Amino acid sequence: MSIHIDGLDKHYGNICIYRDFSISFTEGIITCILGRSGCGKTTLLNMIGGITKPEGGNLSGFADRRMSYIFQDPRLLPWKTVEGNVEFVISREIPASERKNITGMLLKLVELDAFAYYYPSQLSGGMRQRVSIARAFACKPDIILMDEPFKGLDISLKNTLIQSFSRIWKAEKHTVIYVTHDVDEALLLGEEIMVMGRAPVQILAREKYNVPFEDRHSEDEQFNTLKKKLVKALGPVDPAES
Repeated sequence: MSIHIDGLDKHYGNICIYRDFSISFTEGIITCILGRSGCGKTTLLNMIGGITKPEGGNLSGFADRRMSYIFQDPRLLPWKTVEGNVEFVISREIPASERKNITGMLLKLVELDAFAYYYPSQLSGGMRQRVSIARAFACKPDIILMDEPFKGLDISLKNTLIQSFSRIWKAEKHTVIYVTHDVDEALLLGEEIMVMGRAPVQILAREKYNVPFEDRHSEDEQFNTLKKKLVKALGPVDPAES
């Protein structure tokens, strides 16, 4: 199954971001939107999530879907513990004992069960982001939107968080739409990778990558072959971005 956007139009003042833009997403996989900074990736997520309204176009398959976000900033509630932050988003219709079990299972998957009663201020940045990953899954979403949640992190921490995400995702295989400007990130997490050009946006390339997450690494021939294709599709870096 797939969900679609057809004929999308969006402007900011005199700047046209999207003009008659169409895209489809396969449900139950992780789709990565790869593009240079400022090309409109976050705007697309915000329109999917209902935060920003398009001027035209049709979004099919998104209505009445439960969505959760994972941002670059974890956005945790500072007055709640790790356990409290995750349990907070679980429906109150679920009995308290079951909410606690769900929370415990998710914290174990992101390897934070030993920190359940810690507060965000007591955690490292990477640990806080792992809490936000667990929280995104806790509300039983139909679609998870990821807005560059690993941006600016060192390689070791980034790989740890990607492993945490893939571990918890494999348990239920939600539909994920993930945006990034980092080619390696896209290859470590994306099952389908689409390259976006600069505004007005067009899809410049669409690649599938079916290698299991745990077998993906930069020394692999398929990884590097696909990386060259994606880098070529992205084109040169705009000097204004450096």
